[in-house]
Amino acid sequence: MQEVVIRLRMGAEDAHYGGNLVDGAKMLHLFGDVATELLIRRDGDEGLFRAYESVEFLAPVRAGDYIEARGKIVKEGKTSRKMEFAAYKVITARPDINASAADILAEPVLVCKAVGTCVTPLEFQRKV
Repeated sequence: MQEVVIRLRMGAEDAHYGGNLVDGAKMLHLFGDVATELLIRRDGDEGLFRAYESVEFLAPVRAGDYIEARGKIVKEGKTSRKMEFAAYKVITARPDINASAADILAEPVLVCKAVGTCVTPLEFQRKV
């Protein structure tokens, strides 16, 4: 199956808690964007996110970190698309060194993973 990857930097506007901690809902927002692209590639339509089967937050994300969100369709029904998602921290901010320091991580850190289902109604599917 095809995999979709997006990467972006968490900004100060994403920090919601003390210590510049980013709200976990931001990872779900990224998974939604990944799901939308997967559906466009599969069905030619954005479809709708139906439900999450599971979500696990595994490591903290802070402002300045770069996150890579990945997803793939793992099972297809007539209108449903079951997807697996993973978000990795690939660059980490280093405010302990100075305000603009950052490190590329030798091994990405899994910060969140999820399984969810999206739906594209038959009348909106344009690809087979």
